[in-house]
Amino acid sequence: MIKVSVVVPIYNAGAYIERCAPSLVNQSLGADAYEVLYVDDGSTDDSAERLRRLAAAHAHVRVHRQENSGWPGKPRNEGIDRARGKYVQFVDQDDELSYEALERLYALAERNHSDIVLGKIHGTMQGPSNVFKRTVDRCTAADAPLFESLTPHKMFRKEFLREHGIRFPEGRVRLEDQLFMARTYVRAKTVSILGSYPCYQWNRREDGGNNSSRRITADDYYGHLDKVVEAIKEGTPPGDLQDRLLRRSFRVELLRPVSEPRVLRRTGKDLEEYYTTVRRMAMASYPPGVRDGLPAISRLRAELLVQGRLDSLVELARRTEKIKARVEVDDMRWRNGKLVIRTRVGMVRADGEPLTVVERGGRMLLDPGLLEGIGGAEDWEVPDPFSYAYGELIVHDTANNQWWYPEGELAPTLEPLGGGRHRVVVAGETVVDPLTLAGGAPMTPGSHQVWVSAQLLGVGRRPRLTPAPGRSRILLGTVAVGAPPRLVLPAWGGPGGQLRLDVSGAGRIGTTRRLLLRTAADHRFRHGVRGVLRRLPRGASRNIRAAARQADRWMLR
Repeated sequence: MIKVSVVVPIYNAGAYIERCAPSLVNQSLGADAYEVLYVDDGSTDDSAERLRRLAAAHAHVRVHRQENSGWPGKPRNEGIDRARGKYVQFVDQDDELSYEALERLYALAERNHSDIVLGKIHGTMQGPSNVFKRTVDRCTAADAPLFESLTPHKMFRKEFLREHGIRFPEGRVRLEDQLFMARTYVRAKTVSILGSYPCYQWNRREDGGNNSSRRITADDYYGHLDKVVEAIKEGTPPGDLQDRLLRRSFRVELLRPVSEPRVLRRTGKDLEEYYTTVRRMAMASYPPGVRDGLPAISRLRAELLVQGRLDSLVELARRTEKIKARVEVDDMRWRNGKLVIRTRVGMVRADGEPLTVVERGGRMLLDPGLLEGIGGAEDWEVPDPFSYAYGELIVHDTANNQWWYPEGELAPTLEPLGGGRHRVVVAGETVVDPLTLAGGAPMTPGSHQVWVSAQLLGVGRRPRLTPAPGRSRILLGTVAVGAPPRLVLPAWGGPGGQLRLDVSGAGRIGTTRRLLLRTAADHRFRHGVRGVLRRLPRGASRNIRAAARQADRWMLR
């Protein structure tokens, strides 16, 4: 029985076919349990011959060639029609699957009778996404932030797609991935998320081939976005759920042209074109409840947009762009082999003053110091200062370019500053377990950077975890964890003195091993190694940064 069909649309992929094929044809699921279906969309280079050779070498590889359609939608649909597997996994021609991806995704799907399974994404096109924070057996768009992941690089139950007639739009359609995912999410009864294993490596091509070179106009782009909005409306009744699902596109796509940095870079006719288009769509396509549920600054942008106050939007963006996160490490200690970090995060304006809410006449108002002189923003009320407020620590495995989420979230709270002013912060305790952080597995040898992700009052920032200005660093010693033991050293270094966790491989611990760990953790040594790597002749390494990361791992084995 064919369990999974991997569908790969191809157009002039060239050498990327051989570069990515090993990860597709050598899956742990076993060659007799899945197929790789390449759909060649009328390539004009040597892709057809490369695919012919690949199919000749591997019995579970099939190739279908069709006339060029100009976009991935038609070849993906052709792949759905020709798929023999129970599930369909979409992969782009320049991306890769991890060795156990299909096996793990299929097992999760079968265990939960899933319509869709999201596998953790990593690579040079993907930063951290807390959609993949944990593995979730069963969820839906009503109780999980699925709309934060709108690429089609997922596993779908084939009969689910056929039963609902869900297809990719064909031809040159912008946001075709979002339209497809919107149609699936609102109809799926069971969605599973595999967060414990990086499944899909989403790669940025060296030649920029991921991106279309065709210029797009505001009317074109937002005309396609309107179809995504309509798909959500078609699949949900009016009310709270529909508003919540629409809020993502309103916040991310619709407000983007009137938010920093874009509204500060566009001028003249170009700015006016985008402003006019998104203003018209804000009023015509989205129910009022979508705007009402936004956090304070996003909701203010929406109000200024509807009021037609472009100058005020520009000034608000200019001031908001200068807001920074202030991270305070209140405590850090080892507890039973786990690193416990107490942090608090707030936002500060350009003048160094905290971003606040002010209690006045029984109402909470957004920081008057931020809004002074902005027309239409006076006495802007904040019904819920904690709307969409969150904070968490993230650990970046720099050698493998993977992001992991320790246990614990930062909870929002108000800190009184006097005179009715309150600072909105997120604070709490995070527990980093070196033996389970990587999806239940130990942290890999190398250097792991600690970052903070926070959103307060509609301002999102992802700063490095560094000591607050004027605060001394908390210094901890090296600990040995696990059996066989591995060393873990918290160290401060690099840009801003960021917290890093340097981890050795498992094995016998001696003085030399400890010395190597401390040497590799020293930021001056690391800077010197990178300097040497940069002086190597071009071509000695395809990617100098990757070489530096591998150097980390070598030093700590």
